[in-house]
Amino acid sequence: MDFKQNQKINQVTEQTLVVGIDIAKRTHYACIVDDRGRVLQKSFSVPQAGNGFELFYQRVLAAMKEHEKSEVIVGIEPTGHYWLNLAYFLEERGIPLVMVNPMHVKRSKELDDNLPTKHDRKDALVIARLVKDGRFSYPRILKGMEAELRVGSTFRSKLTEELGAVKNMIIRWLDRYFPEFVQVFPSFGKMALAALECTPFPSDLYQKQPDEVLSLFRKVEGLKSPQRPKAVRLIEVAAGSIGVTEGLEMARIEIATLVRRYHQLEQDIESITGQLIELVKTSVEYEWLSTVPGLGDTTIVDLLAEIGSFSHYQDPRQLIKLAGLTLRENSSGLHKGQKRISKRGRRKLRALLFRVMMPMIRHNEAFRKLHEYYTYTNRQVNPLRKKQSIVVLCGKLLKVLHGISTKHKPFDAQRMMRDIPGLAEAE
Repeated sequence: MDFKQNQKINQVTEQTLVVGIDIAKRTHYACIVDDRGRVLQKSFSVPQAGNGFELFYQRVLAAMKEHEKSEVIVGIEPTGHYWLNLAYFLEERGIPLVMVNPMHVKRSKELDDNLPTKHDRKDALVIARLVKDGRFSYPRILKGMEAELRVGSTFRSKLTEELGAVKNMIIRWLDRYFPEFVQVFPSFGKMALAALECTPFPSDLYQKQPDEVLSLFRKVEGLKSPQRPKAVRLIEVAAGSIGVTEGLEMARIEIATLVRRYHQLEQDIESITGQLIELVKTSVEYEWLSTVPGLGDTTIVDLLAEIGSFSHYQDPRQLIKLAGLTLRENSSGLHKGQKRISKRGRRKLRALLFRVMMPMIRHNEAFRKLHEYYTYTNRQVNPLRKKQSIVVLCGKLLKVLHGISTKHKPFDAQRMMRDIPGLAEAE
């Protein structure tokens, strides 16, 4: 699939029927124009249902016959997940689907009527005219393993967010009823959760001996050897606790519920992670991606969930743009503005790259030396700040991963360092 602007413009010819659709939850709106943007059919509704899609399809075919068009292209503005059903419907019938940038739609609304109005019928026409100008991109309709990884990774992220929310609720509960608890257990390990399950209140530890407390903790599943010093310390801080002593009956139910939910989420996350890892190991890219030090199985799952197969991309610059790591500049005349990343891309992919880069710098010799070269005395001219270096390294990582995946070669740290002239000279 070509991504060059001129080639996209050339795809819309005199024989092309252009359809713009404004996506909504219940009812979409579609508008049909020709290759010059002239309206052939005013905006009409397309219900989000099987019969609505079929009527839309028949209407498109009728318009092609009426206006003597042999080709059709449908453009949409992606709105959440509501466009997916229509996308799969059109793909089954061989109708090309493209996407326009929501920012382009927003900034183009006033070109025709000079009014800042917004409604679905108007948006459909704006989308159609953006498509005829070639201002669109090609979506990848996920199938097979790619679809499984995307759905599974998204679900795991939601579970992880929920786990964090439950953890914060437990912390707020402790702030009220047992604020000294965090002095003994700064994190929620197995023993901390056992203590919350068996002795959540300071009064539960009153006049108890360490052996009694340890005996209670051993009854909790998964905790065989609780630490005696922590039990002793917990009894000590409980004796001088300033925790609230009212409403304890309902508070006990609350903390028990939160602990059960915390355990359940941990098990669910572990289970789905294991299934995703087993799935990704069957992919073509896994053999090569796993050779990169600092890149774990979970990270590979998240990368392929966001990117898909690296074979879909002809140039690694497409991946950099996808992550929103391309540089933007605001300069005029003699004024040279500071370059910053565009952040126009997949936010989750960009966050993943930043999150991965720190362990990559620690465990990967090539990336560590490159980071040191960018930020320290080895680079005398234009040294980078640490965050700037990490941005550059994120782009470098995408280039490396694309190279080893498409060329089917393992990662070679020495070759990577040799390919960077400045780094080779510093060595």
